[in-house]
Amino acid sequence: MERTIIHTEQAPAAIGTYSQAVKVGNTVYLSGQIALNPKTMEMVEGDISNRIHCVFQNIEAVCQAAGGTLQDIAKLNIYLTDLTNFATVNEIMAEYFQQPYPARAAVGVAQLPKATDVEVDAILIVGN
Repeated sequence: MERTIIHTEQAPAAIGTYSQAVKVGNTVYLSGQIALNPKTMEMVEGDISNRIHCVFQNIEAVCQAAGGTLQDIAKLNIYLTDLTNFATVNEIMAEYFQQPYPARAAVGVAQLPKATDVEVDAILIVGN
């Protein structure tokens, strides 16, 4: 099956050996997004809620570049360095998603790129 690389200037450029997303058939695999401002490539300042909003905005931009929306996400993986922030993730996620919600995992990790405290990746289904 053919692979299509998805890229948008509306989300941070890849900072390593990966693509923002890869489309195979009608499935799009989104790489993890952290709270990088896509214009400056600097981390978003403020508290964790600012970073969570930025992450979902970055995910949304990649979804749109792939021809989908946040509502087309089938699965989210959320990585947190402090699981006590899980309630904040839930509150903010409710601003970006409506029911039925995607499947989701929340994983506590010791460390994330750029010393951030939240990262999200996703699987998107387009063209249904």
